[in-house]
Amino acid sequence: MGKIIFLDVDGTLVDYENRLPESAVDAIRKARAAGHRVYICTGRSKAEVYQNLWDIGLDGMIGGNGSYVEEHDQVVMHQLITKEQCRKVVDWLQGRGLEFYLESNEGLFASERFEERGDVTIKEYTKQKGKPDAEHMTIRKAFPEMIFGGELYRDDVNKISFILDNYGDYLDAKDAFPDLHAGTWGGRGEETLFGDLGVKDIHKGNAIEQLLNYLHADLADTIAFGDAKVDIPMLEYCAYGVAMGNGGPEIKKMADYITDDVEEDGLYHAFRYLGLIE
Repeated sequence: MGKIIFLDVDGTLVDYENRLPESAVDAIRKARAAGHRVYICTGRSKAEVYQNLWDIGLDGMIGGNGSYVEEHDQVVMHQLITKEQCRKVVDWLQGRGLEFYLESNEGLFASERFEERGDVTIKEYTKQKGKPDAEHMTIRKAFPEMIFGGELYRDDVNKISFILDNYGDYLDAKDAFPDLHAGTWGGRGEETLFGDLGVKDIHKGNAIEQLLNYLHADLADTIAFGDAKVDIPMLEYCAYGVAMGNGGPEIKKMADYITDDVEEDGLYHAFRYLGLIE
C-alpha cells in the first residue's frame, strides 16, 4: 500500500468560494494512479460533499469533523446528535433569536431566517479570506443544496452551525450544552462568525484512527493537509502534516511543511514535493 492522504476541503482542496483548482484534481488522480489512497477529512457532512468532489476520484471521506467515516461507500463509523439533543439546541437557538442550520448526511436544513441573516455573514466570511468579490457571495452560492422549510427536530444530525451575534453566544452555548462539543469557525476569538455544536469527544484525528483500524493500515503511511485550527488534531495524529499557505498561524506553526495557497496550486506543489506524484 502507498501513502494514505487526508485532505481538508474548504481552504485546502477548494478555495473559500468553493472553487476547485484543476491542479488539485490532477494531483489527486495522479496520486491514486500511483497507488496512494486519498480521503477528504472535512467539517462538511456528506450532503455538502457535492458531485464535483466525488468526480475527482476519492477512496472515501471523513465528515462532520470526525463524526462520520466512509470507505468506498461502506460506513465505518457514524456518531450522531440524539433527537432530544437536537430538539433542545433548536429550541435554545430559536429562543435566543440565533439563525442556524442542521448538518445531516441527508441534507443541510436551515432555520426560518437563516438565508436573510446569513447573506450578511457569508459575505463577511468571504471578505475575511481576502476575496475581492465578497459582496457577491450569498448563502445559496455557498450552500447550493441547502433545504429551507424542512423539519428541524431530527435524529440524523452530525452537528449544528449557528450565526453568532457576538462571542458571548458561543460561550453561552458551551455552558448550555456540556454534553456536546462546542466550537467556532469563520474567524478567531471575538471576530469569529459561527458557532457549532456536535458530538462530544470526537475530532478528525479520532476518525482517522478508526479508518486506519478498519483498513489494517500503518499510521506511518499517513499524510494530512489542512488550513485551520480544526485541522490540527489530524496533523498531530498523522505521521506528516502539511499546512496550506493560506492557513492560520496556529496550524502553520505545528506543520511539518507549508505549501502554497490553495489558489496557487498548493496541493499540487505539495504532492510533488512529497514525491506522491512526479
